[in-house]
Amino acid sequence: MLPVILDLASVKAAYASGLTPLDLVEEVIARRKASDDPAIFITETPDDDLRAAAEALMEVSPEPNSLPLWGIPFAVKDNIDVAGLQTTAACPAFAYQPQTDATVVARLKAAGALVIGKTNLDQFATGLNGTRSPYGAPRSVFDKAYVSGGSSSGSAVTVASGLASFALGTDTAGSGRVPAAFNNLVGIKPTPGLVPNVGVVPACRSVDVVTVFAATVGDGVAIRKVMDGFDAGDPYSRRAVSVTLSANGLRIGVLDGAEREFFGNDAVEALYDAAIERAKSLGATIVPFDYGPFRQAAELLYNGPWVAERLAAVKEFIGTNADDFDPTVRKIIEGAKSYDAVDAFEGQYKLGHLRQTARVEWEKLDMLMLPTSPTTYTVEAMLADPIVKNSHFGRYTNFANLFGYAAIAVPGGFGADGLPSGVTLFGPPFSDDALAPFADAMHRAVAAGMGKDKAVSLPEASKVAEPDDGLVTIMVVGAHLTGMPLNHELTGPGGKLVKTCRTAGDYRLFVLPNTTPPKPGLLREPGFAGKGLEVEVWKVTPSAFGRFVQNIPAPLGIGKVTLDDGSQVSGFLCEPYAIEGAHEVTELGGWRAYIASRKG
Repeated sequence: MLPVILDLASVKAAYASGLTPLDLVEEVIARRKASDDPAIFITETPDDDLRAAAEALMEVSPEPNSLPLWGIPFAVKDNIDVAGLQTTAACPAFAYQPQTDATVVARLKAAGALVIGKTNLDQFATGLNGTRSPYGAPRSVFDKAYVSGGSSSGSAVTVASGLASFALGTDTAGSGRVPAAFNNLVGIKPTPGLVPNVGVVPACRSVDVVTVFAATVGDGVAIRKVMDGFDAGDPYSRRAVSVTLSANGLRIGVLDGAEREFFGNDAVEALYDAAIERAKSLGATIVPFDYGPFRQAAELLYNGPWVAERLAAVKEFIGTNADDFDPTVRKIIEGAKSYDAVDAFEGQYKLGHLRQTARVEWEKLDMLMLPTSPTTYTVEAMLADPIVKNSHFGRYTNFANLFGYAAIAVPGGFGADGLPSGVTLFGPPFSDDALAPFADAMHRAVAAGMGKDKAVSLPEASKVAEPDDGLVTIMVVGAHLTGMPLNHELTGPGGKLVKTCRTAGDYRLFVLPNTTPPKPGLLREPGFAGKGLEVEVWKVTPSAFGRFVQNIPAPLGIGKVTLDDGSQVSGFLCEPYAIEGAHEVTELGGWRAYIASRKG
């Protein structure tokens, strides 16, 4: 039985248990026919062609999971070429029949993935809301009155509704991130140039990026890595360089009060504040920063000469077929006629100045965490005010590609209205892999599920591992906690806080008798129904860990402690005999609360 959301781990497990790609294709065909959103696809891969592709895969590669994406169904935004399926860019008069696949599609097919269709989009990828298409407006999977986000609207909805395991989008101003937020998905936006654009209808060729919508960060990163690689056919293709982030605890930039703007949406602001608290609990240091230069760069994308690049992409077609454009798209693109070559150079100069100003902010940061979108709107409201309300969606996205950053959008939870929100983590160019572990941890910590299945747990198989830094993980429960008297034994040798969390519910905490100062005794009692105890997880060098363990006095020792997420780490435990006559403080929830109660 396949789950609602076709994440990679679930599909691969099903294949390992005997499911075949042909079986999965039949399920996808049935789900497409049962879909209640008729605007998702522009062109579906015909049923028989999809069956034939599955059969061909099983003939060429009969061993289950023998290719990285063996039998994995995916959808493609209809401004990316797929041989045999027309490319329309959501403009019927523009449609053509490509003879070859886009580079990214060819690489995914070679890895065993199966194309299920071409998805709807804001025409010529001009928009962030998903309503600018003659093929209709795909809707949020959580409320059909609301927009799905754009321009990669149909792509996001295919994954969020369980029609595909992943989907390709494109991102110039935020189109690979905003639809992820509105549909409870992960959006992977690579560094510009990391993934080639050969076979992609351009919006702004110099900053366009092919993106991935996926159920988990691990899925999205794995898929992106299949697409990575220099392609000389793309004039903006670049060879990746290795980038790491801080080894001494991440410093994450968040909006200060002056730059906060949620357009009256208090629910999204509250979810952003909750995400900041989650980042803290995962060990991050929160640093308010000046968003001003980033915001000013964002404004250049639509209120500057980069609009002329949109005109350059379609100048011949709009010269003969202006009436075939969506009215809002036409208004935006034809607005480029007011800019000249001097404006283009002056825009570049201004962007360069803003980039230098932004670098000053980066000196105190390792990554940024911003709301993916500050608000959302109904389709009706968007159509009534299509340019202004669309611009609201891009307030915290438009700068990313102009500055050359990597970004990963992750779910941020649900408001009281049942609508999802999200946050995006940004890093310097080519920090794509370095962003992934923390992005994955944020997604897992919010416990918002995947796509329309809000209750499902993220599979452990898709978890993104931290890079091997040679450090040893240890859990502390008492005087070694942050701010406590012995914390220097961790920080002194360069230890770093990984996260603040809780143990599993069957642990009890005691104050050991005859100890000065008081020492905690942590003991596991299977069957005990508690709420877990506050602890911290740290990383230290192997030598520091060895000295640390050597100095632990009896009856304490190091053993495996199970945390509330099911994972196990090495940490302080107490021998059972030592709690005889001990005072139990389990109900206080942790050692910090016990110390506070003594002071009170």
